[in-house]
Parts: sequence; C-alpha cells; structure tokens
Amino acid sequence: MTRAERAANVSAVLIPFLAAVLGAIFAWGSFLHARDLVIFAVMYLVSAFGVTVGFHRLLTHRAFETYRGVRYAFAIMGSYAVEGPVLDWVADHRKHHTFSDEEGDPHSPHVGQAAGFVGVLRGLWHAHIGWLFETQGQAEKRRYCPDLAGDPVMRRLNRAFPFFVLGTLAIPFAAGYAWGGTLDAGLEALLWAGLVRIFLVHHVTWSINSICHFFGATRFDTGDHSTNVFWLALPSLGEAWHHNHHAFPRSAFHGLRWYELDPSGWLILAMSKLGLAWDVVLIDAEQQRARFAPAPRASASVGGANA
Repeated sequence: MTRAERAANVSAVLIPFLAAVLGAIFAWGSFLHARDLVIFAVMYLVSAFGVTVGFHRLLTHRAFETYRGVRYAFAIMGSYAVEGPVLDWVADHRKHHTFSDEEGDPHSPHVGQAAGFVGVLRGLWHAHIGWLFETQGQAEKRRYCPDLAGDPVMRRLNRAFPFFVLGTLAIPFAAGYAWGGTLDAGLEALLWAGLVRIFLVHHVTWSINSICHFFGATRFDTGDHSTNVFWLALPSLGEAWHHNHHAFPRSAFHGLRWYELDPSGWLILAMSKLGLAWDVVLIDAEQQRARFAPAPRASASVGGANA
C-alpha cells in the first residue's frame, strides 16, 4: 500500500468519526431537524444498498443478472459509501472468500495474531479497521475480478471514485440547502446525511468483517469462522447473516429462514418482479440440509485467534 493510499484511508476513517462526535454534541441543541433525518435515511439506503446489493451480491458473487445500466448504477451507488473504488472492493472480497480465515485473507480476525486475549483484540482491530492501512485495495484485479477489470465502463467508474466521494457529500448538502433554503440547512444535511451517514455505513460494513467472523451463531459446515449476528441484520440490510452467505456465496438471499430479515434480498426480489433482475440464485431447503454441520457451534471461541 502506498503512502497516498494509506493517507486517504486514514482520512476516510478519521473525518467521518470526528463528524459523528460533532453530531453527537450538536444533537443536543437545534442542529438536527426532520429534514436531516429524511435525507440521512435516503442517502443511507442508496449507499448501503449500493454495497450490499451492488458491490456484493451482484458484482462480486453474481447472485442475479440485470441490465448493464443497472449494474453501472449500483457501482455508482456503492461508491457513495466511500469504501473504496468498485474494482478494489470486489477484488478484496473475492480474495476474502478464496482464503477465508486463512493466510491470504485481507481482513480475517483469526490470522497472523498471537493467541490469548491480546491476540483477540488485535485480530478484531485488524478485521474492523487495521486492514484498511495494510491490505485494503491490494488484491490483484486481473486475478480476482477479470470480468469487471475487462469492462471499460467499469474501469472508468473505478477511476472516477474521487468524484463519487465529492458527490456523496455534495448531494446531501444540495438537498438540505434546497429544502431549508439556507446555508445552515445545507451544512446540517452535509454533517448528518453526509459525514455521519458515511461513518455509520462504514462501521456496519466493517462489523461484518470483524464481529461476524468472531461472535455469533452457526449451523453450516463452512470451514471458516463466519457467523450470523441477528442484531446487525437490519443495520447491515441483511449482510449480518454472514455465516449463511459463506455457506452459499452466490445466494441472492443471506437470510435463509423466514425470521432472518434480509432487506437486500427483498430488494432483489422486488427487482425480479419488476423485470429488472433475472437468474436470481435461490437456495432451497434440501441444499441447506446438505450443508448442515454435524454439531453446530453456538458461538465463536474467545481464543479463536491463531498465529
């Protein structure tokens, strides 16, 4: 990783964090209005679905097919989450599945750390944030995502990432200014629907890498430490059924039971009803039974980190 890449990632982590602290202070006063919450919700769903449905289920795992224009729209939406350019994101995630919780995994909490409590903390730190300063964006694109790297439009969207970062801040500012009619209204929306929203989307996504590979429930034989974490399901739009996903990576639904809430799967289903998605990959009960682990573990071991 170059110094410029590391500095950019430090800024992407630190600035939204400081904005969240500032927002927590201002929330006690009059610096939060209903319009900020509405714009926040819209921007959260656009950027988070861009990651969960776009970057992840569509572009990384090809859980369904859609029109080229829809693919590119999801690539732009995912870029608004400020989690890196689309090719970097997809290549890193495919590498994660290739070496899940083994040497070569870009963000496993179980690899390269000492045993014991300190090793656990270091592993969780690496999986959540530390990898952003070491391995993020370093997976070889031509090896891990040749299908996207060979698409000239996708390559242009990848190079345009800095402009999407500006856009994900400019849009809430413009919406707040248009709605409230003042510069203050624009700045409030920029804070809440721009920076604080990026902070929350980041940490929900990174929790899939850390928490969902350490704490939670399992029932399939996956050969790794992936887990399902029910309380993260809605904030992550269904991504926290991560153990299910590792058992069936191409499944359009990560929530495989009726009570496993999966808004991203619901969106894909709605798209299929509207003719915007087809060849949707679904996993039936028989396929699930074939992958059941002989003795599912209730939670990950606290001493799970290994050297």
